[in-house]
Amino acid sequence: MSSYTFAIVGKQDNPLYELVQSQKKEGPQAHQENQFFLHAALDIVDEELWKTNSMFLKVVDKFNDRCISAFVTATNIKLLLLHDGNKGDDAIKSFFAEVHELYLKVMLNPFFDPNVAISSVTFDTRVRAVARKLL
Repeated sequence: MSSYTFAIVGKQDNPLYELVQSQKKEGPQAHQENQFFLHAALDIVDEELWKTNSMFLKVVDKFNDRCISAFVTATNIKLLLLHDGNKGDDAIKSFFAEVHELYLKVMLNPFFDPNVAISSVTFDTRVRAVARKLL
């Protein structure tokens, strides 16, 4: 199992969902650093969006030994993954595709506000299952 931080970021760069998985005990400072790295990568994601037609942007940024991969939906929702870089692009692309499908199922709920954080336990459980399987 590898260490990673996954986040779904809304249109106004507001956090909608976050998942943190770490092999080692990390304090709150490491968690805040990971959030900072993901937030800093948002500008790079916006630049890379104009260079390709693909929703999967691969590795958009690197910090020390960690990589940030990105996936942007048609509605400009950003899926970001800060990872160790030991998984191939195919596994990460599959992870993003499956999480995107889960996200779309949440959005199909007419009572869900797309600008509010996702608090569904079912969504969280399914994202964790996909992450265990592919990451």
